[in-house]
Amino acid sequence: MEELKSQINALPNERVISSVAETFRVLGDPTRVSILFLLSLGESPVGKISQALNMTPSAISHQLRLLRSYHLVKRRRQGKEAYYSLEDRHVFNLLREFQDHTAHGIIVERIAGTGITTSH
Repeated sequence: MEELKSQINALPNERVISSVAETFRVLGDPTRVSILFLLSLGESPVGKISQALNMTPSAISHQLRLLRSYHLVKRRRQGKEAYYSLEDRHVFNLLREFQDHTAHGIIVERIAGTGITTSH
């Protein structure tokens, strides 16, 4: 029982848990994840992002505003042009971890179909 209490006390507070859950909700949109992966390659203006994703600049700007509000991307202005990039290395690392996790799951599923056993 003491061990369980110790584990519960080690959990982040409710505010942190709620914030993490809300960020995961924001990341649940494929367009937003595509934008983040694109920005993981480097800074980009709205027009370039909209061309790459075959979406209107207005739609991309809307998604970028939301991503900015969650501190996932940042904006830099140069004249009339706004350039976006990932907020920091944490966002990049998060994307890579999820990419690796997803790739691992796909590999495990393929191996499972062959009858080969593996431990995760």
